[in-house]
This record gives sequence, C-alpha cells and structure tokens, in this order.
Amino acid sequence: MNNLLRLIGRRLIALPIMVLGVTFLVFFVMSFSPIDPAYGALGEGATQEAVQLYREKHGLDQPWIVQYGDFLGGMVQGNLGEYGVAQKSVAARVATAFPVTMQLTFFGLIIGVIIAFVLGVVAAVYRDRWPDQLIRIVSIACIATPSFWLAVLLILVFTFNLKLFPASGELPPFLTGGWWARMFLPALALSVPLAGQLTRVIRTSMTEELDRDYVRTAIGAGVPRPTVIVQNVLRNAMITPVTVLGLRIGYLMGGAVVIEVIFNLPGMGMAILDGVTSNYPTLVQGVTLVVALAFIVINIVVDMLYILINPRIRSV
Repeated sequence: MNNLLRLIGRRLIALPIMVLGVTFLVFFVMSFSPIDPAYGALGEGATQEAVQLYREKHGLDQPWIVQYGDFLGGMVQGNLGEYGVAQKSVAARVATAFPVTMQLTFFGLIIGVIIAFVLGVVAAVYRDRWPDQLIRIVSIACIATPSFWLAVLLILVFTFNLKLFPASGELPPFLTGGWWARMFLPALALSVPLAGQLTRVIRTSMTEELDRDYVRTAIGAGVPRPTVIVQNVLRNAMITPVTVLGLRIGYLMGGAVVIEVIFNLPGMGMAILDGVTSNYPTLVQGVTLVVALAFIVINIVVDMLYILINPRIRSV
C-alpha cells in the first residue's frame, strides 16, 4: 500500500510541472502568430490610437515573459482572455464547447472499447480458426479507415439515404433521446479506428495469457476453461490494453475536433475553426491549451488506474 501511494504521489507531483510546460509551449508557439491580437479584437479598420490603447490595456506592449506571467495569473483565476470586437470571454466559450467534445470523446471511447473487447476476446478464444481470421480482416479494415472519411460516408448512408440519424442542427440536452441520435454517428466514426487497434492489442494480450502455465495447470486440474478465462485471464490480459487506451484517448480528442466540424457540433473543434477563420488568436490559444491540459489529466488518471489493476507495479 505504501508503494502504491508513493507511485500515485509521483504522478500527482508531476501534474503541475507538466501543466506549466504545456502552458509555456502553447503561449510560446502562439507568440509567433502573424495575427495581431489587437487587430483581431478591434477589427482591421481600427485606428492606430485604438490599437495602442488596446495593447496598453491588455499588456501587449510588455516583454514576452511579462505577458506570459500575466497569462498564467489570469489562467489561475479562470481568465483565458477575450476575443472579437464584442470582447467575448474565451473561458465562457470553452465552458460551453469543452463538455461537447468530452461527451463525443467518451461516447466514442465506450463504443470502441465494447467493440474491441468482444472482437478481441472472441479472436483469442478461437485463435487461428475462422472467427479469428475474419476478425483480423475486420480490425485491419477499421485501422485503415480514416475517421473523417467514415464520417462523410455515414452521413451519406444514414442521414441522406436512410434518414435515420441527423447530421446537423442543435445538440439536444445530455442523454436525452435526441442527444443519442445526434451523437451516435460522430461517435461511431470516431470509434472505428480505435476499435480496430484495440482489438489487435486485446487479442495479442489474451493469447499470450492463455499460453501461460497457470492456465494449463488450472484447466488440467478440472477448472472449466470459461471460468479460468473470466476470473484470471481477462484481468491479467487487460493491463496492456488499458495502457494503450490511455495513449489513444488523446488521439480521440484530436479526432473529435475534426469530427465536430463535419457534423457541426458546437465543441472545441468549431471553436478552433472560428478562431482561425475569424483571426482570433486568443481563442485558438485558449482552446488548444484546455485540450492539452485535458489530455495530461486523463493520462495521469489512466496511469493511476494502471497501477491499481497491475499489482506488480506496486512493488517498484
């Protein structure tokens, strides 16, 4: 237990260091943007006097390191800056967009994990037989299918032809019937490549575990094979897939940003698109920062989950 707490403590101590590194990197990269935040906020027709006043008010005339310090101070207070002529709050925009992205990410994650778990276990149990061969072909096809291409295909088939699911319009309240219908196609498009990759990982991990001596010993002692698989093999075999899944969540969030634009979902992807097309660098910076921080926090949580399900790590 002491080793477990020590390992979890290391992850939590590393969290603020990684957060500081991400904020520095995002702010540093955005400082090279050719777009002047003053003109982005006031418009291209703003006078030099108005631009100068804006710069002084928001500290844009200060050295870069001073601006970064002000940015950190504002971030701690929940202030990510303002954008547009109307001086809208970046934090307010992120507060409405971020939940949509997370809903899409985790809905896609759930679909992908369910598909991969079923296919991976079946492929391992029926190793080198026709179900395994068929699942191998399906998983490779899933891996090779880009999410954005599949999204367009799903819209053509299930929206325009079959008219079963909507592909545009406002997002209904969370977990209502309209929400499920609106989110299913984008979540499915997001989950398919993940399902293919995770199926291969689960299948490999399961086959390795099934070849271990304790499995043969238990089956030889009369324990039913399904019982050994459910009670022992599955738990031990899930250690590697959980690690891979933690790394893939970040890619899912990145894919969700693209899928949101295709399905016109009001998430972080649409916020970034608005920031780029409307020349709002502060909006792009704020959205990018929040997505990066979410990726870090999720991976810290996955690391701790990995420690909890793998007793061998606790003795390190």
